[in-house]
Amino acid sequence: MRAVKTNSNLPNPKNQTSNSSVGARRRLRIWMGFMILFLGWASYTFISQSGEISKKSHQLAERQAAKATSEQAVGQLKYELNRLKDPEYIGQIAMKKYGLYRPGEIPVRISQPEAGND
Repeated sequence: MRAVKTNSNLPNPKNQTSNSSVGARRRLRIWMGFMILFLGWASYTFISQSGEISKKSHQLAERQAAKATSEQAVGQLKYELNRLKDPEYIGQIAMKKYGLYRPGEIPVRISQPEAGND
């Protein structure tokens, strides 16, 4: 009988699969760690930027309202400016504010009844 020698240099199939699965698990853990870190950073950035966007949207709404108010005031001033170019309107202002009348006009003043004489 011959004794069968086993060569220790030959790779054992059981050892090879356990070594490759350990490396694969290690790579998977590293990859998962990076993915968790990346997703955490992305979530933090998303939440902080959402807060900034809401603040900026609120500021934009306020400024648009202020702009609309300013544009309305400018429109009224332009209308008043155009009316001030009319001599008749200027005469009306002079009569109402300053009590000035044209020569030959007789002012008619209506007195307000007193509140206690009902």
